[in-house]
Amino acid sequence: MTTHRERIQACLAGEIPDQTPVALWRHFPVDDQSPETLAAAQIAFQRTYDFDLVKVTPASSFCLHDWGAEDEWRGNPEGTRQYTKRVISQPQDWGRLPLLDSSAPHLADQLACLRRIRAALGPHVPMLQTVFNPLAQAKNLAGGDALLVHLRKYPEAVMQGLQTIAATTRRFIEAARATGIDGIFYAVQHAQASLLNEEECARFNHSLDVQILEAAQGLWCNMLHIHGLDIYFDQLAKYPLQIVNWHDRQTPPSLAEAQKVFKGVVCGGVSRETLVYKTPQEVRAEKEDAIRQTGGRRLILSTGCVVPVIAPHGNIMAAK
Repeated sequence: MTTHRERIQACLAGEIPDQTPVALWRHFPVDDQSPETLAAAQIAFQRTYDFDLVKVTPASSFCLHDWGAEDEWRGNPEGTRQYTKRVISQPQDWGRLPLLDSSAPHLADQLACLRRIRAALGPHVPMLQTVFNPLAQAKNLAGGDALLVHLRKYPEAVMQGLQTIAATTRRFIEAARATGIDGIFYAVQHAQASLLNEEECARFNHSLDVQILEAAQGLWCNMLHIHGLDIYFDQLAKYPLQIVNWHDRQTPPSLAEAQKVFKGVVCGGVSRETLVYKTPQEVRAEKEDAIRQTGGRRLILSTGCVVPVIAPHGNIMAAK
């Protein structure tokens, strides 16, 4: 039988695999507050649905708690937590962020979680660790509106903080490689025209992303996630990752258009709204359209972002 690893590798090679790879991922609220319970939830989810890769999804705060950020679970259907304490309030606070080592308590907890998942699932299931890019982390340290104000009024101060975040993130990726991950899921949230212009996107995303992605070179299954609408797809499609994921059912480009620009594997095809609110038949229709768009090559079937925790089991099975 073809293993999940072999199926994804065939897809990356441009071959038509034995069947279209499928991967869905979600948050695990409450369970995501300890390495043991998050690992158990991820393992149970994978054993239930047997997806072709496991994208490990801690709370976004896993990389921020060691700087002092705080959050709590308030029932968001996406499974995300709400921040209750920010770290950055004044422009000078960006320069006060300390460089963290991967032995910092919460970063170390996530490494422990990865080791548990790898031991349970074995080597034949590709495993990706979620990594937020510096601006995405900065948004949660300061708050989204405050970040954009500081970025435009005090760009040098913000860049100083982003450099610290980038160096810390590199250290974490280097440590995560030793746990047996196959790649990272690199989440970029500020490549949207509604947030930054193209020049700002290049300055505050690209220059730092390139530094971080050097730490992931040599991993064979890295995925880029471009979050949001009206995205700068062409700019980020140049990043050195093997797979790209975005909200293809909500914003250009389509899967077929993206394959003309990005030479790796596209990941998407099913909208989250269909997966949550529609019928299994409608899920299958989007799935079949995705395969038609790509000819069944260089495609991993998925949604454009995390699957909401309220998604029906039957609709997930329809995608599978």
